Amino acid sequence: MGAGVGEVVTRVPPESTQQAVGYPSLFLLVVLGSLVPVVPTGAVVSSAAAVAFHHSSPFALLYVFAVASLAAFLGDLGLYWLGMRGLGSRKGSRWPARLRARAAPERLAQAQRRLREHGVLVLVLSRLVPAGRIPVMLACLLSAMPPRRFVRGDIPACLAWAGTYQLIGLLGGSLFPEPWQGVAAALALTVLVSAAPGVWRRLRPAPAGGGERPAGETPGGES
Repeated sequence: MGAGVGEVVTRVPPESTQQAVGYPSLFLLVVLGSLVPVVPTGAVVSSAAAVAFHHSSPFALLYVFAVASLAAFLGDLGLYWLGMRGLGSRKGSRWPARLRARAAPERLAQAQRRLREHGVLVLVLSRLVPAGRIPVMLACLLSAMPPRRFVRGDIPACLAWAGTYQLIGLLGGSLFPEPWQGVAAALALTVLVSAAPGVWRRLRPAPAGGGERPAGETPGGES
């Protein structure tokens, strides 16, 4: 009986079934995670890439990249549109309030400063830094950035984001012969990558108050 349970757990559906269900699910989960930042979209993309690595279709990884990039872009664009509509509404909207609730004041101030210094290029980094997307998007909204300019910065940001998490999935998928093992490895790597910046910020010693800063370091800046 134990062998039968193990077979059910590790059994992988046929490729045709995976593709028919997997790509639409990937698209919906990434769009949903972009609109409501509670779904770990990076883990979803990494898992999909780990499974696609074991597909016989040479285009499986390309499909994962294309679907993830498009879904992330549409989700970002939808959230930005909702935020602009909320800020311009006389009756108010809950979307800007939700974004503010997820952006710490110090991170919002940092995002606004970097947006003034680097323009839409900061959108690319915001997609790659865990929990960095919402503060930068809110900074773009508060600066009244036109949607066309936001789109120009968000397209390369979504492409870079999808490519990064797909590489994590490829690494996890290449470590093990079975797709489910690759998914588990990809999830572990994604959690590790996502948690590393926060752990580093907590472990890094704070500069002594009133002390001199090293040459070239600006107040509040990060290396």
